[in-house]
Parts: sequence; structure tokens; C-alpha cells
Amino acid sequence: MKELFEYREKMIARLGQAAQEFCDACKEVGDPFTKVEGEWTLHQIASHTRDVEKLVYGERIHQTLTVDNPQFKSFDADIWMETHYNKDEPLADILSEFASNVERLCKTLNGLPQPAWSRESRHDTMGGELTMQLWVERSLAHIEEHLQTIKTA
Repeated sequence: MKELFEYREKMIARLGQAAQEFCDACKEVGDPFTKVEGEWTLHQIASHTRDVEKLVYGERIHQTLTVDNPQFKSFDADIWMETHYNKDEPLADILSEFASNVERLCKTLNGLPQPAWSRESRHDTMGGELTMQLWVERSLAHIEEHLQTIKTA
């Protein structure tokens, strides 16, 4: 059990660290409309990362903690971007909101009793019972994926 507790502590710390690294990497690029992945600009990736963190992973973590065995639907990030992306939103605002969201999430996670990490949820297309810990792991993986994209651009 000690290893599991340490893993979770390290994961929370890495989540906050990855969010800060993501923000720093975005600022280093300079021009927010530099293409960094296919046709996607840095600005689009920052907006996408913030929105998915808040509306998908953050919400799934919150719901899993507060609702008994919630059911989640798939989230289509491309459709979300087509209908909600605002190219005029300042990059600094996007990054500030993203960092604040992750910071709040980390504070919540740090205060959780250990059994909360095993609370279960379900997903329309993913089989089996999905724990709150899985959503935290996916949140971190999502941030790190886009961090790598920006670093290698």
C-alpha cells in the first residue's frame, strides 16, 4: 500500500509540474499562431488542452468523487473546437485559466482520503468500471502529450 500512496503523491506533483511546464513551453514559442501540430497552432493546442482538462478530465474526476458510479459520454474534441474555439482569446488568459484549474485539482487530490481514489465511474465506449485514479492518470497523460508536441515544434 505504501507504494500506491507514494505513486499517487508523485502523480499529483507531476500533474502540477506538467501544467507549469506546458505554460512555460507555450510562452517560449512566442507567436501563438505558430503551427505546432499539423494545421493546429500553439493557440489552438493551448485552448484545447485547457478545455479538455476542465470539461473532460476535471469534470470526470469531480463527478466520480461526488456521484455514485456516474456514466460519461464520449467527448469529441474536434467538434468542441469547431464550435467553441475563440482565436481572439489572449493566450495569457488561456494559460492562466489552465494553470488555475490544474492547481485547484491538485489541491483537491492532495486532500482526498485514499478510498476516494478507487471510486468508480462508467464510460459509453470504454469497458469496465473506471476509477477516479484512471481519470487523473489520463489527465496527466493528456497534458504531457501536448507538452511534448510543443517542445518538439
